Amino acid sequence: MFKIRLLSGIVLVLLALFLILSGGNLLLGSLLAISMIGMYELYRVFQIEKGILGAAGYLAVLFYYVSLWQSLFADAMVFVVGTLVCLMFVYVFTYPKYKTEQIMGAFFGVFYVAVMLSCIYQTRMLENGVYIVWLIFLCSWGCDTCAYCVGVLIGKHKMSPKLSPKKSIEGAVGGVIGSMLLTLLYTWIFKTQMQVSMEEMVLLALISGIGALISMVGDLAASAIKRNYNMKDYGKLIPGHGGILDRFDSVIFTAPVIYYLAVYLMK
Repeated sequence: MFKIRLLSGIVLVLLALFLILSGGNLLLGSLLAISMIGMYELYRVFQIEKGILGAAGYLAVLFYYVSLWQSLFADAMVFVVGTLVCLMFVYVFTYPKYKTEQIMGAFFGVFYVAVMLSCIYQTRMLENGVYIVWLIFLCSWGCDTCAYCVGVLIGKHKMSPKLSPKKSIEGAVGGVIGSMLLTLLYTWIFKTQMQVSMEEMVLLALISGIGALISMVGDLAASAIKRNYNMKDYGKLIPGHGGILDRFDSVIFTAPVIYYLAVYLMK
């Protein structure tokens, strides 16, 4: 199992490297496909992966990505309100086919999976985005790796015993510090290309530290949903890792954090 997980991880990293370096429409289209699969996995939890309600969610995501491609919305609230209204139309005109929690699950899935993942593309499109976008993965997958290593070595105090008994406070601290150190190393290696000063390198490391902390919330949030519905994995698409949501649970949270922190702090 370890070998399968390792090989899958290497393939994921190489694929991420190719797509992010390519950027543009290829990255946007790939994120659309990943979002659709992730939404299908989440909708399956709420038993709405098929039928008109699921289709409404998928169409909303397709429309959102087209709007990113063509820069249709100046105000994102138009999409938020429009999506909710459309889902309420489905709720009313198919009543009593769907329960209230299924409608909320459909609405939640659009933003939790697709909109938040789209921040990878939006980060990539920033000035110096080809470098900054890697902070998303340094403070999610990097945090996971560092937290695991530190937790195995010195982890004693459980962080969330009922939700994730293997995670420790020591591991969490190690994950945050590890992400910051990885970011410092990364920015130092590419400091010429990124044209960053030492102060900006430290700022980026702090941004990664915040992202790493929040990535753990994303990981635990995805686990909480699975626990509520007595699931082990969201899917089996990625050998040794599970589904899209099993592998991208922390990335989903770190992508918007890195994007907005970079936008507002790196001016």
